[in-house]
This record gives sequence, structure tokens and C-alpha cells, in this order.
Amino acid sequence: MTGGHEQRVLSASRRTDIPAFYMDWFMEQLRKKTFESVNPFNGRISVIPATSETVHTVVFWSKNFGPFLSRGYGRRLIEQGFNLFFNFTVNSEAPLLEPKVPPLKERLKQLDALCDRFGPECVTWRFDPVCWFVNGNDIVKDNLTGFERIAERAIKAGVRRCITSFMDTYPKIQKRIAQKGPPMADFAFIDPPMEKKIAVLSDMERILERSDMQLLTCCEEEILEAMPQGSRTRKASCIPNDLLMGLYGGCLSTKRDSGQRIRNGCGCMVSVDVGSYRMHPCFHGCLFCYANPA
Repeated sequence: MTGGHEQRVLSASRRTDIPAFYMDWFMEQLRKKTFESVNPFNGRISVIPATSETVHTVVFWSKNFGPFLSRGYGRRLIEQGFNLFFNFTVNSEAPLLEPKVPPLKERLKQLDALCDRFGPECVTWRFDPVCWFVNGNDIVKDNLTGFERIAERAIKAGVRRCITSFMDTYPKIQKRIAQKGPPMADFAFIDPPMEKKIAVLSDMERILERSDMQLLTCCEEEILEAMPQGSRTRKASCIPNDLLMGLYGGCLSTKRDSGQRIRNGCGCMVSVDVGSYRMHPCFHGCLFCYANPA
């Protein structure tokens, strides 16, 4: 990091899907030039100045950029002087796991549109999380079926980063499944052995190495250390301040974000997350979601 006025990155958001559901709220806060960020662990409220002078880049996270694209929010934000970066989660078509996300065909069109309008260098594809489950029998299923199809489309669009991770089973997820009653009585997520996860990452890496796309893992330190010698898979930084400075110039901190899971291998650099678990519930209804309450 060199001299100059240090700005901040707005992360919008790990806590909900702002591009899909809350862009009007987001734009109103920008009009007011501040956000109130609530710490989910202690409830403390921080007032975050939000102008093009104080914010270097807005990093958007979403499973559905349709509303964002169709209503021209990106163009308006750029006109206001904001740099943009996109973490787009595009998983296989799996209505049981992600019942309310758009069909895969539509999400792939959105991926193309993001790359066309804002540049593929500003887009990261997240295939997240990889998970295994049983539902009414002993046959273990997974959500990997669409990976290669999505990869081919992302590569063609010019995307060069794929971030993945394996599902973590939080107590709230088990409670959410139990509350669904008899239809889900025989459903259970499965945590396979390390050898299986290594094999899956190795297969994903082989698919992506046909192009210049890099496979990165989010919070999977133990698995990364166990990958075979010569593996090109690396630790992800979903908030990559060094990359953002390379794209847009300016001055950002490259320190690790102490509020994230550094011990587990999180490589995110410092940012401010806006949005609220409680006030901005996500309506995608994903069965494995850690953000929404049970």
C-alpha cells in the first residue's frame, strides 16, 4: 500500500442478497451518504460514511442479479462515481437445495450480462457450497452436476476466478430441516471424508485448467494443506483489495479482515459489510443457508 487517501470497501453483502431484494434500500442509504452497520455478534451500530470519496469499491454478492441488471442500478452507481465488483454464486440447478433462485439458464444469461456491461475482470464466479445429502434412501447425492456446464459458460464470458467451499452444518440448518416436517423427515446432509473432498477439488481444478481460470477455496485451510503436490488451487479472497486497487487504482488496506474466519482460511481483506440478517431476510430459501434464522 502506498501513500494517498485510504478509502474503504463496502461489502453488500454476506448477510443477505441485496442485489436481488434490497437495492432500493441500498440506493436510499447512498442518497443519505451513510449506512448503519450492525455487528451481528454484539449488536453495536457503526455509522459508515458512504460517498464516492470515502468508498473505493462496492462488492456485491448475489444469486440473482436480474433486478440489479434490469433496473440499471450498476449504470447509476458508476455515474455516481462508485467502482463495482461482483461475487456471483451460480450453482447447479437443485430446486430441493435452492428452491427460489432463478433457473440456471437465466442465471447464466445474467453472468454474460455482468461481464458484458462491467467487464469479466470485475466478476468472480462462486460455486458455493458443494454439498452431499440423502433423501429417503441410502443413495448419496451431490450438487456438482452442473459444474462443468457453468464453468464452460463462465470461461467463455471471460471470468478467471472460481471460488468454492464445502458446506458447514450449522445447528440452525438442522433445525430448519426438522421444522419442515414429514416431507423432509428422511433428508440429511452428509459430510464426506477428506479424501472425497480432495478428489472433488482435484476434478474441479482439472476442468478449469483447460483455461486460465483459477480455482480458489473459501475457508478450507485444512483441505488446502492436504491437496496433492503440484495442485494449483489456492486460498480465496472474496474481498480482494489488492485486486481492486489493480483494477481501479487508489489506496486500500490489504490487512486480513479480523471479523472473518481467518483460522479457517478466509483470505478476505478489510471491508465493511452492510445489510442485516434480521432486517433484510433473504428470500431464496436455500436449505443450507447459514445467514437466515432457523
